[in-house]
Amino acid sequence: MAQKKQKTQKKPVEKVKPRKKKTAPKKPAEKPAENVVFIGRKPVMNYVVACLTFFNSNETEVTVKARGRAISRAVDTIELLRRAFVKDLGIKNIKIDTEEMTREDGQKSNVSTIEIAVGK
Repeated sequence: MAQKKQKTQKKPVEKVKPRKKKTAPKKPAEKPAENVVFIGRKPVMNYVVACLTFFNSNETEVTVKARGRAISRAVDTIELLRRAFVKDLGIKNIKIDTEEMTREDGQKSNVSTIEIAVGK
């Protein structure tokens, strides 16, 4: 004889809400420096292209930052950008400063810095 299988009723599945992770209170976020180009040891044209990329993405102002021996490269970048690529580019602000650095041997030395803000 064949036995009849009894149908079992399915219990309704309770939806479990995901637990929220406890996080530390958020600190006020600073405005990210999105349109800043840091000058280093690469050729000047690399930094000019970086600035042009910002301007092509609808930025109206770009800041170029450099320190030490790279300051002359920063000035070259801005001048090449102004004279050859973006004719209506103006200098908005120039900020110079000195940072105190600690060398590997423990001595402290002063390093000059410059920030040049340019815009259309």
